[in-house]
Amino acid sequence: MKTNSRHIAGLVGPTLIAISLSEALNLRLMAADIGPHLVHLMYLNGTLLFVAGLSIVRAHNHWTADWPVLVTLTGWLVMLGGLIRMFAPVSAQGAAHHTTALLALLIILLALGIFLTFKALAPEKVALESRS
Repeated sequence: MKTNSRHIAGLVGPTLIAISLSEALNLRLMAADIGPHLVHLMYLNGTLLFVAGLSIVRAHNHWTADWPVLVTLTGWLVMLGGLIRMFAPVSAQGAAHHTTALLALLIILLALGIFLTFKALAPEKVALESRS
C-alpha cells in the first residue's frame, strides 16, 4: 500500500503545488466578474476535478492512521469540490470574491502539496527484521 500511496502522492503533491501557486498569482482574475462564459468554465473545471478525485478514491481508498490517509482525504475533497462546481457553478465563482478565505485555502493546499511531494520522494524506510 505504501508504494501505491507514494505513487499517487507523487502525482497529487506537485499538482496541488502548481494549482495553489497559480491560483494565488491569479487571485484578482478569479475574483473579477468576467461574464457568463465563466460559468461554463467553472462547470468544466468541476467535471475534471470530480473525475480526478474519483480516480484517486477508486485507486486509493485507504483509511489508516498514517500519512497515506491524506491521499484518500485529498481524493474525497477534490471529488466534493468538483461536485460543488458542477452543481453550483455560480456559487463557486462567487466564492472567489472572498479573497482572504480563498488565500487561506490555497496556503493549506500548498502545504499539503509540499508534504505529499516530500513523502513521495523520500527514501522508503526498510523494516528491520528481528533476528531471533
